[in-house]
Formats: sequence, structure tokens, C-alpha cells
Amino acid sequence: MIDDLYSAKLLKLAANMPRVGRLAAPDASVEKIAKLCGSRVLVDVVIEDGLVTDFAQEVKACALGQASAAVLGAQVIGATLKELEVARDQFRAMLKDGAPAPDGRFSDLSMLAPVKDYPARHASTLLAFEAVTEAVRIATGRTSPVGAA
Repeated sequence: MIDDLYSAKLLKLAANMPRVGRLAAPDASVEKIAKLCGSRVLVDVVIEDGLVTDFAQEVKACALGQASAAVLGAQVIGATLKELEVARDQFRAMLKDGAPAPDGRFSDLSMLAPVKDYPARHASTLLAFEAVTEAVRIATGRTSPVGAA
């Protein structure tokens, strides 16, 4: 069962995380920490016309959190706040409720579906998506999720 969780593809993704580091002049930065395990993600974003045009991340997390951040880093440029919120919500539902994996640009998160059987790992696996949605919301001046009243 642990082999399903830590597949070779997942470990390779975690080891080759894109967009690592910090931006010189981000529009917003957000740090998230998983209280249970201490995993930490810090993201910087630059937004132009509602789209992520630059992104960097510092990730100190387990392989699951790193893999999630790697998927984010590979696909985040050009994303809107709405796309990121939908991906985060679909990802959370996949982990917590066994719902289908996110679709579209973040469909590679499907490789993390086995994490649903390890609730203690959910928070660290979701960190990067929690951080980026908050950062984009701050950068675009929104105080609530897209579509909320």
C-alpha cells in the first residue's frame, strides 16, 4: 500500500520541483504551515490582468507536499484565481471524499489520490494550493473566493 503512495513518478516529480526560490518583487507572498507535521510552503506571485505571470515557491515538506507543489509550479503560470480555487477544492474533495481528481491543467494531481487513505497527510499535501489561492486573492485585492457573495 505504501508503494502506491510513493510511486516512482511521484518521487521523481518531488525531486524535480519547478519554480523553486523567491521572487524579487512579488505582488503577494503567503506562507502556510501544516500544524501536524510542520511542513511549510511559502509562495510568491505576480499577477497581471488577473493571471499568474510569475511564481516562486520554497517548500519544506514531505514527498507528498513536494509532489503537489511540483504540479502547481509546472502549471500555475497563466492560471486565474478561479482556476486555482477550483483545482484546490477538487483536490481537497479528492483527498477527503474520494471525489475525482482535478481536471484541466492540474490533472496530474491524480497521482496523489492514494493519499486519501492517510488523513494525517492531507494538510501537507494541500499546502501549496492553499498558499497560492490566498496569495492570488491578496494580489488581486479580493477578500473572498471568486463567486462568493
